[in-house]
Amino acid sequence: MTYAGITQITDDIVQVRIPLPYRLNIVNCYLLRGAAGWTLLDTGLNTAAARAQWAAAMKTLNFKPDDIEKIVLTHMHPDHFGLAGWWQQQAETPMPVYLPEREMPQANVFYRRANTPLYHQWMLDCGMDEATVGNVERALGSTRDLTQPHPARQETLREGSTVRLGRRDCRAIHAPGHSDGQLIFYHEAERLMLCGDHVLMKITPNIGSWPHTQPDPLGRFLASLAELSALDVRLALPGHRDLISDWRGRIGELIAHHHLRLEHTLAAIEGGAGAVFQVAACIFPLDRLTAHEWRFAMAETLAHLNCLLARRQVTCARNGVMRWGLA
Repeated sequence: MTYAGITQITDDIVQVRIPLPYRLNIVNCYLLRGAAGWTLLDTGLNTAAARAQWAAAMKTLNFKPDDIEKIVLTHMHPDHFGLAGWWQQQAETPMPVYLPEREMPQANVFYRRANTPLYHQWMLDCGMDEATVGNVERALGSTRDLTQPHPARQETLREGSTVRLGRRDCRAIHAPGHSDGQLIFYHEAERLMLCGDHVLMKITPNIGSWPHTQPDPLGRFLASLAELSALDVRLALPGHRDLISDWRGRIGELIAHHHLRLEHTLAAIEGGAGAVFQVAACIFPLDRLTAHEWRFAMAETLAHLNCLLARRQVTCARNGVMRWGLA
């Protein structure tokens, strides 16, 4: 069954494509039916269009908010987290919201406006001018607003634990890079993976170094991909774009992409780019990106620079604006 962005994947798993107000205009959320009700995996942003799509899903599938047993979030990014609190408010008895244990402190940092000065200085340190930083901050503030209300009841999930999703007991696997604490969920008997934003078709997950992230996210992402390629996956259900039927093939493409991007990053430094934002301008068509997208381009560039730094291929001088050079 496919109806207006609602697709039956199996007899008990439904994909609901929730609209986003960005160039990446859809987030894939999943409903998994079990004996005690539905498990909702990821939620979308709190926009009128997203709420309308969930209303259509409830009508099409004949369920109500109280039929949702729990909400499980793969990671804390707004397009996955944003409607969790709204869903709790719709139910007479608010369902629990589960967030990966390592994501909880990240969420506390990201969603507190008190941390705005931290991000402001980080962007200046990366070589953005004040006017550009102001444009980016306005875009960031509007995105944070679309995650209100936040869940009143949150619980944590640990990597390596068994998590009940609908009628399946899945293994929670730590999948860092796109987000430090992201968890993906593997059901070995069915060779089924719910892979969040870790492995995507047609696009590559944004791997960014942010003020709140742990060191070398790209290095950790590439190591995670190498480990995950050993798993036997028949079908993977991602957070964006198409379903994945060639798990190992797609992982190989992602690894190759980032190796090439590392070469391009080195070439930008060889060409004289020294600040992160200057290097980003050599790699991304910044003039065709929005203010919302500039910070992702810069964070991804910094992740590649930090990976090269960990490999001792570049140096970084930190005196105000970060200055990068060849080792």
